[in-house]
Order: sequence, then structure tokens, then C-alpha cells
Amino acid sequence: MKQFFLTVLGVFTGLILFVVVIPVVLLTVAIASSSKPTAPTTSVLELDLREGITDQVSTNPFAAFSGDGLSVMQVVDGLAQAQDDNNVKALLIRLPESGMTPATADELRQAVRRFRASGKPVIAHSQGFAPSGAVMSTYMVGASASELWMQNTAGFQATGFSADSVFLGRAFEKYGVRADFEQRYEYKNAVNEYTQSDYTGPHREAMTAWMTSLYDSALANAAQDRKLTPAALKTVIEAGPYSAEQALSNKLIDKIGQVEEAEAEIKRRAGKGAEIVEFGQYTSDKGERTGSGKNAIAIVGGEGAIVTGRSGGGSFGGGSSIHSDDTAEAIYDAIEDKGVKAIVFRVSSPGGSPEASEQILAAVRAARAAGKPVVVSMGAYAASGGYWISSEADWIVAQPSTLTGSIGVFGGKFVVADALGRFGVDMRELTVGGQYADAFSPTQSFTPEQRAAFAGSMDRIYDDFITRVATGRKLEPTRVREIAKGRVWTGAQALPLGLVDQLGGLTEAVAKAKALAKIPAGESVRFKHFPKQKSPWEALSEMFGVQSEAAQALVMLGGVMADPQAQAVMRRIEGERMRSEGAVVLADQPMF
Repeated sequence: MKQFFLTVLGVFTGLILFVVVIPVVLLTVAIASSSKPTAPTTSVLELDLREGITDQVSTNPFAAFSGDGLSVMQVVDGLAQAQDDNNVKALLIRLPESGMTPATADELRQAVRRFRASGKPVIAHSQGFAPSGAVMSTYMVGASASELWMQNTAGFQATGFSADSVFLGRAFEKYGVRADFEQRYEYKNAVNEYTQSDYTGPHREAMTAWMTSLYDSALANAAQDRKLTPAALKTVIEAGPYSAEQALSNKLIDKIGQVEEAEAEIKRRAGKGAEIVEFGQYTSDKGERTGSGKNAIAIVGGEGAIVTGRSGGGSFGGGSSIHSDDTAEAIYDAIEDKGVKAIVFRVSSPGGSPEASEQILAAVRAARAAGKPVVVSMGAYAASGGYWISSEADWIVAQPSTLTGSIGVFGGKFVVADALGRFGVDMRELTVGGQYADAFSPTQSFTPEQRAAFAGSMDRIYDDFITRVATGRKLEPTRVREIAKGRVWTGAQALPLGLVDQLGGLTEAVAKAKALAKIPAGESVRFKHFPKQKSPWEALSEMFGVQSEAAQALVMLGGVMADPQAQAVMRRIEGERMRSEGAVVLADQPMF
């Protein structure tokens, strides 16, 4: 019977290999082995932001198959190379109709302005600014171009910032669901959406404050680029919405035209024989900046929720997370690299596990103890756990619109036994052990003793968070408690509070890292990126396990193709097999 199941498994694996994996591998190898096209001597880069933008380039080589677009760091790096590339003469930006993360818009605007400072023209084209929450951020990016064009039928509906919250309190009460949570403290408002039917006073206060900060920042930046006063732009913006013709007459845009007309105009400005080159193709051909010089700056990336463990072999696409083992290991690798003199830790995370956050923070401490300064560059978010892992860096750089702080903690459970009972589904529990063993059972609320114990654990985590911020930011714990309470701040608000040191992006963080490492400002440095992106062979091998027949078949295919990475994995598999030959019995284990 066991052999039968092994045979079935082998057939199933073979089908996966034949139908899914091998075509992907063949395509990857073909692309990698083909000669890269040479960029035209007169190029116009087309930066299309309509498919969305992440903060960082994924380390998963198959991320492209999930349809992910460009990343902020990829755009910043690509524009830095393009501004010094004599073949690149101009830039065309295709703006999304909806909004984008405000801090992302800040970083893109700064990169576009640096590109323009090299003397190269930029045209941004919009097919409309839809009435979405953060469309002002999109307008801010468009305003940073040399000219902002708009399609004739498009509407200009960027009139402010908005945000919607869904409250489930009444629904839960109606259907018998109890949200049994603890929060530290009143501004840690993620819990409110489960327990309330409207904003509490502190929830409304905090959200209104950071939304106003985002709005004021976007207005100030757009006004500067449009050569208007913030007050004048605010008056015009809030009197909208407008048609394209009205937006032009109010000097919110520079020209009305189709995208084909914008392409023709930017090619004319670029020079005779100019050709459009997609931004992703350009950055793929150029690769990441490595720089030059005897000293190196490590760029360590982390994007998404913070969780314990490793990312595993990855998958064909999927979202991003900061896995504590991977990120800590990346920092330790940078510590051990003798050429690395400082570390820039790029953080874009709304939070996550306290345990995972502490593991990463321990690696940050180790880097500083080893004499390697750590500068955090905050992306769209660096809140809660994202701030925990940043708190003890030597220096923190945030965008004015970065959402940070949220120094607090929450946790709890949903009690659903009553709700299910209304549909004839009965939940019952059995417990062996201490009184806390069934504390998180969904069949009943916390007992007074359980709540006291759970509340105590929340208090300990909160106190630990306060201690780390006080230590890292050199603030009195009482002061940290005053500005904490789970409250979210923008980077612009956090600066005077002492939670961040400087406003800016990755470029400013690298400059500060050089200064802290005592590298002269004019001296070139090399850039080393951690963690490194896996090759397709490594990812496939990890996905299937180094001892599986699937991985062996893939690597043998690579060996036939004389792929050196594949041959290295093959040797690894053979070594694993030789080490396991002496085993007498391999017990069957349950898998979850």
C-alpha cells in the first residue's frame, strides 16, 4: 500500500513538472541565456505606474508571475542610473487614475526631481484623477514633472484625502459574535473595528491628525512644483472637481492631449531617432547599482507583516512578509562582510509578531556592537512591529508621509459558539491541564483569571516596547508613554517628537550611513544587497525539497543544459542522499 501511494505521488509530481514547472524553468533559462538587447542611443524611459508599485524588489525569482509591477527601490535606483546615462534623454510617466501610498509618492517625487536636475525633461500623463482616498499623492507625483498632461475626456477629482473604516460591532452583537480583546492603549484602534460601531474619540483624533498631515504635505509639495502657494493651491483644489479644460484653466495641469501625443512630444524633445524603452526592461538590463570603491554599504530590505521563521522556498508569486530568520540572517551576513562599513535597513511594515520583531532588533544591536552603524530608511509604513525593529538604529530617516509609531499592542479572540449555535452548529470543548489551557478557546469568553493573565502579558509586551524606544531614541520612558498609547504618526509629525531623525528617502539614508561610517561624502561606495535574490534553481529546489524526485529531475534538466547553479544543487542533493544511506528506519511523520 505504501508503494502504491509513493507511485501515485510520483505520477502527480511528474505531471506538475511537465505541465507547470518545466515550462517555467525552460522559459527562465531561455531568458537568462539570451543576449540582452542594447538600449537605443537615444532613449525615452516610460515609467508606467498604473499596475501598482511595491516598496521593494522581491527576493522570489518567480514574483513576476504574480503580476507584480515595479518597486519603489527599483524606480529610485533606475532613475539614479538613468540620470547619468547618456543614452537616456527623457522620461515619460504614466500616472494611475487612483491613489498611491503617500510615502511612495514622496519617494517617487524626490527621484523624479533628481532626474530633472540632470537637465532631462519629464512629461507625466494622466487619464484622470479619480475620487479615491489618496489620489492627492498621485497628483503630487504628476506635479513633479516638467509638464503634466491630461486626457481630454478625463476628470480632475483630486480634492482632498479620505479614508473609510468598517465597524463590525453591531453586526457581531446581532449575530452573537463576541470580540474579546485587550489593547494598549486607547489609540491602538485596530480593535475598535471589531468592538465599536463608530469612531471613538481617540480613534477619530488620531486619524484626523495624520490624514491632515498627509494632505498638508501633498499640497505643499505640489504647490512648490506648480509654483503656487499652498494656500492658493488648496483653494483651487477644494473647489473641484473639474473637467480637463477647467483643470487647465486653473493651472492644475499644463496640457490636454492623448498619451500618443505625449509620447511624440517627449520623443521630439529627446532628439532624432528616440525610442520608448519600458522602465522595467531598462532596470532589468542595467541590474541593481553596485557602485564602486573600496568601502561598501549594505542595503537590507524588509517589507510586509513581521512573522517568525523563514520564507521557505517561496512560491509562484504571492505577497511579501518580513520573516525574522531571513531578515536577521541578512543583517548578520552584512556584519560578517568585512567590506561593509554601514547598513541601511529599509523597513516597510505595518507590524506583526513581537517575538519576530525582537529577533530582528537583536541583529540590529549586534551590527552596532560590531562597529557597523545602522540607518533605517522607512518606506510606506514602519508602525508597531515595524517601529520596534527600527527603534534602536543609529539614525532613522522617514518620508513626511510615512506612517510610523503605533507604539502599542493588542490581542484577543473571537467567541463564536453562540453565533454558530444559531445555525445548528454546536461547539464543545474538552480541556486537560491548567486553567489557562483553554484561554483562547472560541467557545467562551475569558474567565476573570484568564483575562488577568492575558492582560498581564499585554502589559509586559507594552513595557518592553516602551523600554526599547526609550533606549534607542534616548528619551525618558515617561515621555515615550506620553506619545505612545498605540498612536500612529506621520514622519512629519514624528520628527519633532524625536521618533525619527530626518525626513527623506533611501538616498538620504545612504548619505547618512556614509557619514556615520566616516566615509567622505565625495567618495564612491559599493552597494551590497541583502538578502540576495534566489536563482530559479534554488527556489525550485527549496520548494520541492532537496531530496525529492521533483527537485532532482529539475536539477538534472539544468545539468543537461550545463547550468552551473543547477549542478551545484545536484551535488547538494547527492550529498544529502549519501548522508541518509546509513539510516535503518525513517518513521512516518504527520504533516500539517
